[in-house]
Amino acid sequence: MPSHPYCSINYNEISENPPHELLGASKSEYLASLDEFRLSEIAKEVVPVPEVLAWFHAYGDNFRHLALTATPLCSAPGSAAWVMRHFSQWIRSFHVVPSLRQGEQIPLYDKSKEDFLRWWGKVDILVDDSPTNATLAEAIGIQAVLIPRPWNQSRLTLTEALGVLTKLI
Repeated sequence: MPSHPYCSINYNEISENPPHELLGASKSEYLASLDEFRLSEIAKEVVPVPEVLAWFHAYGDNFRHLALTATPLCSAPGSAAWVMRHFSQWIRSFHVVPSLRQGEQIPLYDKSKEDFLRWWGKVDILVDDSPTNATLAEAIGIQAVLIPRPWNQSRLTLTEALGVLTKLI
């Protein structure tokens, strides 16, 4: 928002992902702006959601965790550093399904998180904010917990979603 003062909607009004049309931008403009943020000093200072961090402190040692993100390779090192800085007590493994950018040519081992999960083969639960990823995980026998975000119409609050995980202990 600071670098895009013309933006007239706030986070809670984002009803689709990616939200480029809501923001009045092309998808490539939106992704470029998102990548610019991900690579910024401000992104390094983003703090974890307190409720999530509290859950990890209380229950994180009951599971073996891995981080799985769909981010462009240019921002993956920063994402990995952020995850490890805040969650390395519990998350010991960081994985990327690259979100391709125009003109980028890299080996594509997995086209989606579903492809990665199928290949990895040792995942019991996927925690994600994408209904598509949750549905695809469930289709291959992995339980999914959808973390509520404005764009996914989850019927659970964050407390309830974390409660689902707690009940699995």
